[in-house]
Amino acid sequence: MDIVLAAEQLNPLVPHTVEIVVGLIAFGLLYWVLAKTVFPQFEKIYAERTDKIEGGLKRAEEAQAEAQRIKQQYDEQLAGLRAEAARIRDDARAEGQQIKAELRADAEAEAARIRARAEEQIAAQREAAVRSLRAEVGSLATQLAERIIGSELSDPARRSATVDGFLQELDGLDSRQPTGAN
Repeated sequence: MDIVLAAEQLNPLVPHTVEIVVGLIAFGLLYWVLAKTVFPQFEKIYAERTDKIEGGLKRAEEAQAEAQRIKQQYDEQLAGLRAEAARIRDDARAEGQQIKAELRADAEAEAARIRARAEEQIAAQREAAVRSLRAEVGSLATQLAERIIGSELSDPARRSATVDGFLQELDGLDSRQPTGAN
């Protein structure tokens, strides 16, 4: 029996019952201490980290939603400003066209006024030239008539009648000439 008892003590694969009981009591005691003190702390830290992560994700989603809302508002404002700028450009273009038309009308009116004044001046100068030429032609006609007749035309009525007759003959010659023959 000593061999059997020695064989039972030497078997390293089978532990002693006392060791199993002591090991189980120690494990239970250790588990109870860990369950009462350490595991709640782990659970608390895990819950806090979960809340932080979920809160951070929630805050990130809220911030992203806010950024998206602000971007949309910015885009709407930008579109409004672009429309306003286009309207201002169109108004400026229309106003420029109107000013251009007014300036053109003013320039045309000024040109017409200058043309009318020039025509009046030309007519006045022509009338003055005709009067001057008539007087000069009258004087030359009188001198010529005095040479031809050989007597002086001192009577103003006779002189005037001679000059007027000569001028009428000249006017008659001018009216018989074609206007295109120069």
